[in-house]
Amino acid sequence: MRVRRYFAFVDLCGFTRFTEAHGDEEAVAALTGFRALVREIASEHGVRVAKWLGDGAMFVSTDGRSLVLALCDLERRAGQAVTLPLRGGLAAGDVILFEGDDYIGGPVNLAARLCDDAGPGEFLAEADLGQFALEPTAVRPMGTRIVPGFIRPVSVVAIATEDPITETHEIIAS
Repeated sequence: MRVRRYFAFVDLCGFTRFTEAHGDEEAVAALTGFRALVREIASEHGVRVAKWLGDGAMFVSTDGRSLVLALCDLERRAGQAVTLPLRGGLAAGDVILFEGDDYIGGPVNLAARLCDDAGPGEFLAEADLGQFALEPTAVRPMGTRIVPGFIRPVSVVAIATEDPITETHEIIAS
């Protein structure tokens, strides 16, 4: 069965190195803060955390605006609640609902690839999703990109509420 859904992947930048530098206990504390914030924001915006991916999460929504606003809220609030900077990728489209709780299709893969391509504090999205951003969110065109696994180039925007990298973040490259 095909359904239209909106997807986002978000993860903590530099988590592996952070764990190596600070130890497992501090890594667990960072991950606990991240997951608590993700759960809170998902609940507030009516989006679902489809799965946890170690130091990341996959969101799914039936409403594009709700998902974009949730990610903007996550970006804005992460500076106070999360030790490491976040990055994310967003995409939308028709997918197969598989076994009632999983999604198969290009939009899921595209959101994951855009997340992988994003830098610390960066949220990359298919250009069409920029329409859902509200003030004071900035939508910056990033041009078209060749995305691994995809035949056609993808038009991409960066969605940013403010500079999400603050002095509370310890920037550690992955």
